[in-house]
Amino acid sequence: MEHTAPHRPLPLVGITVVSLEQAVAAPLATRHLADLGARVIKVERPGAGDFARAYDTTVHGQSSHFIWLNRNKESVALDLKDDADLAVLRRLLAEADVLVQNLAPGALERLGLVPDELREQHPGLIVAGISGYGVDGPYRDKKAYDLLVQCEAGVVSITGTPEVPSKAGLPVADIAAGMYAYSTILAALFERTRTGTGQVLEISMLEALCEWMGYPLHFAAYGGEPPRRTGASHAAIAPYGPFRTGDGERVFLGVQNHREWESFCGLVLGRPELVADARFADNSSRVAARDELTAVVEEAFAALSADEVVERLERARVANARLRSVPDVVDHPQLAARDRWREVGTPRGAVRALRPPGLAADREPRMDPVPSVGEHTESVKAWLAELDRR
Repeated sequence: MEHTAPHRPLPLVGITVVSLEQAVAAPLATRHLADLGARVIKVERPGAGDFARAYDTTVHGQSSHFIWLNRNKESVALDLKDDADLAVLRRLLAEADVLVQNLAPGALERLGLVPDELREQHPGLIVAGISGYGVDGPYRDKKAYDLLVQCEAGVVSITGTPEVPSKAGLPVADIAAGMYAYSTILAALFERTRTGTGQVLEISMLEALCEWMGYPLHFAAYGGEPPRRTGASHAAIAPYGPFRTGDGERVFLGVQNHREWESFCGLVLGRPELVADARFADNSSRVAARDELTAVVEEAFAALSADEVVERLERARVANARLRSVPDVVDHPQLAARDRWREVGTPRGAVRALRPPGLAADREPRMDPVPSVGEHTESVKAWLAELDRR
């Protein structure tokens, strides 16, 4: 589908980002900046490039992670152990508004690129570093892959069934860190419009994910015990989760307040008397009597198909969903109706990609191709040479 209607310029046009990035966290942050119009120059190792390029070969022989995270970028291949290539990087930083990096702890400093010194050399530069556990403390040098940070942040302890703790199916530690990097960079760019100066930002995967753990942390600190692992149900709200229907399907639903509970009992279950049942008087009571409540709900649903249950839930305005597979989501009718899909080029052919959330309707995001390793090395060097001749 072509989108040829005129659109206002994107908000970050004119902003240049240099990124020493790999894997997920930093590439996620910079891709969102690029979607909004920033020029992102991705510095990669000559040859192999970002190691996420080799994670899998499922997208026309390319990595699904890499294709997701690296549209709209220029790839420059530099060997940073080579003085001439390091000089190119330094020259790039002189033209940059933002430096993003998620190298191993201390790696940037070993290159002679100390964040505070970079800020002194380039007062307007925003330096954003993403690490696993932070730039100091006893875990500073500990390797920090997503699963491991999920473990350290307690996510695995509250995810899964009572018998089996599980990791989240997405790389949530990486995504959390990437999104906090993105938002704090935007805030720093806004502040720079008032002060004229940049700043050094530090984002750790552990701290980002612990922020997402806010409700379980409060629940455990003040409730005396952590939330229970409840599979697809909610540990602190009931009814909330999957319930079997008469045709063997499962419908997911959530009741958030007393008004919804009354509507659920009367219009969905056909049991208005349950509103006055002391076992289910309020949410805390329902959570404590979860097994009894589930039996009551599934008894009412036993004579109904999943479609009939959903129809009743919709009529009662009780939140509900059907479990979709990932291929189902690709064809989700709501995404199609809202024109969320676009097409992006890659070195091995075009792929579908989602329009980023939140952009104003009169602005179309950038959807430029995913680069091959070093595809823009010579053009970027030529650009720098042209700047030096002026």
